[in-house]
Amino acid sequence: MIKKEMITILGSGLSGMGAIKLAIKKNISVYLSDHSVISDDVKEFLLKNNIKFEENGHNWDKISSSKEIIISPGISSNKVIENIPLFNKKNIISEIEFASRFTNSFLIAVTGSNGKTTTSYLIYHILKSSGFNVGIAGNMGKSFSESISDSQFEYYVLEVSSFQLDDIVKFKPDISIITNISEDHLDRYNYSFSNYISSKFRITKNQTSDNTLILNGKCENSINFLKDLKIKSQLIIINKNKINNEKSDMIFLKENKINSTINNNYLMMNINNLSIQGNHNIQNSMAAICVAQLLNISNESIKDSLRSFKNIPHRLEHFLTIQKVKYINDSKATNVNAVYYALESVKTPIIWIIGGVDKGNDYSDLIPFIKNKVKAIICLGKDNSKPIEFFSNHCDLIVSTNNMKDAVKTAYEFAKQNDTVLLSPACASFDLFKNFEDRGDQFKEEVRKL
Repeated sequence: MIKKEMITILGSGLSGMGAIKLAIKKNISVYLSDHSVISDDVKEFLLKNNIKFEENGHNWDKISSSKEIIISPGISSNKVIENIPLFNKKNIISEIEFASRFTNSFLIAVTGSNGKTTTSYLIYHILKSSGFNVGIAGNMGKSFSESISDSQFEYYVLEVSSFQLDDIVKFKPDISIITNISEDHLDRYNYSFSNYISSKFRITKNQTSDNTLILNGKCENSINFLKDLKIKSQLIIINKNKINNEKSDMIFLKENKINSTINNNYLMMNINNLSIQGNHNIQNSMAAICVAQLLNISNESIKDSLRSFKNIPHRLEHFLTIQKVKYINDSKATNVNAVYYALESVKTPIIWIIGGVDKGNDYSDLIPFIKNKVKAIICLGKDNSKPIEFFSNHCDLIVSTNNMKDAVKTAYEFAKQNDTVLLSPACASFDLFKNFEDRGDQFKEEVRKL
């Protein structure tokens, strides 16, 4: 039996272990439960710190006596309630909710279907380069809880997913950003796009008039949802006319120049001076500019940071050119919208590598790019039937492969001078790879062997 004051943590991944480390530091009794095998190094840590645990399944009767349950992003609170229906759902919380209880830092939270990692790192880079005591955490390499456990920063840039936002209670960012919203993870939301959008907008749940929400005016899904939503936070919309309680500050693109008047500070920057190119990265950069100007960072520092920023791996990563053929690793593109941005940004003929675990994708929006830019499609997955069936009417050259070596070799054979080989899969990676990072790393390794 678990003690009444004990917290149960579900999942021994980065999120769960971060929560455990923070709980240990705060002298909070915890119990770990994982439906899979717990790795040896995690077990060693748990035993060293006298943390009780179970693996290969959840003992729901035991877990039901917990004071609270902290769930990892991959676990739905609805699943928990299905197994222990009498448990108070308000006491099922996400790891970011738990972490937020132990900091008074200024929180900048970024969510969205695409671009949230790049935007988070852009903001972090600007703040760090400007001398801010800032950390970055969340839905990437290091959890919010572990970061707080290791060191306290005055400012945090947090990448947060819809899964993490589903189970917040009091989590309140000082600045929230929704980069864009497109169909993704619908299997988690009863295949309701509206439910998914609602989840993203939970980032505003606890914000007040002292806080700010930044939205992408080019995202019709966000703007349309906003019309029926009452929010208390101040509103800044990138590339959009003033609506509702939007601040008089404006930020927009005109004649290839970003113009911003945030905080009555006029900034102009030519988009050709941005270190990362493409329409989507212009939007990401504009969101970062909004945050920087809200924090009164000088225009010079903002521009210098945007010029010096280095893109993170697996996001339109231009990493090699061989015999005048560019090879781009965009393994993080796990949905159609992300691939749309990738195909849009490439200006040369494309050999496109697509495939993996399809999440109910509708590829219709990609057809114009396939007809006008893509000269060959290489499907990479255990089951390539859907992309082959869909694109066979729009591309004459389609090949099926089931390993990265063959996919890269085939792309090399198809490519001519001034072509681009683009890995932008539109699908999850778990059929053939550990994760999208593993997929991207294998792509780069095979390209280096050419």
